[in-house]
Amino acid sequence: MRPQLAPAFRALLREGAEQSDAAGEADREALSALRASGLLATAVPAAHGGAGGDATAVNAVVEQIAAVNPSVAIIAFQHFAVSARIAERGTPHQQTRWLPPLADGTWLAASAWSENGAGADKQNLSTTAERRADGAWLLNGSKAFTTGAGVADLYLVLTRTARPAAATAGGYGAAGQTFFLVGADNPGVRPELGLELAGMRGSATGLLTLDGAIVPDTDRLGPRDEAALIIAGVRESGASLGAVAVGTAQAAFDLAVAHARARGLMDRPAVRHRLVGLATRLEAARAVVERAGARTSADPGLTTLHSKLHATEAAEEICLDVARILGSAGYRDGARIGRLLADARGISLMGPTNDLCRDLVAASWTG
Repeated sequence: MRPQLAPAFRALLREGAEQSDAAGEADREALSALRASGLLATAVPAAHGGAGGDATAVNAVVEQIAAVNPSVAIIAFQHFAVSARIAERGTPHQQTRWLPPLADGTWLAASAWSENGAGADKQNLSTTAERRADGAWLLNGSKAFTTGAGVADLYLVLTRTARPAAATAGGYGAAGQTFFLVGADNPGVRPELGLELAGMRGSATGLLTLDGAIVPDTDRLGPRDEAALIIAGVRESGASLGAVAVGTAQAAFDLAVAHARARGLMDRPAVRHRLVGLATRLEAARAVVERAGARTSADPGLTTLHSKLHATEAAEEICLDVARILGSAGYRDGARIGRLLADARGISLMGPTNDLCRDLVAASWTG
């Protein structure tokens, strides 16, 4: 059964989308409602107070949120991703400490992997983690395009802990990299916003500076120098950014239907057939995302990559077609279809970017 957002929550998300897009910052009221909604428990095991949902459940929840507010959906997606990594790779102590507050919305999680100059494949990191004599780690560097910067309570930070090896063609991440769970209250953590993105303007995507952040070894996630194994497992999970794209495309399609009904155009076969064509492309994108979440294919990781590629490209095409259908009604400054089109384009640039997805798919053919 597909999730249905509470009407009051849906209305708040829609209002927040308009305000945050205009201001270029996250809507705190909408995020507070997300924390209280119970949805953040989706990817947390029931043993730790969560809903025990799999990738299918995660994709469905993300799509429903994205159909109203894509920026909040991408924040939720990152929260689910970090929650799942702790559930899969965390120590019993880490799971007991972090999963319950991530489930009940006390804490919101975000990923901090990307860096300027590191490349989409995350193989040239400059952010370092150095082991101190007391066993703790000293983190220094700057992470770029961190979704949820300044609103998250916990960051999953990708660092370099060994001398970088030669880049691996077709890879994502490299040997000598390690993940750390870093609280937003760490004195060495400083979020910075103001990137002025064209799309996903309410996603609080910005920089995260690590300036002498001291992190105990107990907050290291997974083995030292083997973050690439965890990164590879993310694709295998079936949770797909394509779900954000499908929700965004659904919002655009709903605009087209409402426009046709309001102007009495539904009795025209050409209009109906054009809308059916959009609906068919939307259902195809939804189907490939659902297949990724179900993990029923011979190569679930490859299906997840395909789902992001197909869904994001379909979403951008659907949004553009809807803009053409709306004509002058969608050409006004601040028109919702313009925001949705920019959001759809933004999803293709989120990691792994669509170009990197293509490289990873092509690498699977050559081994």
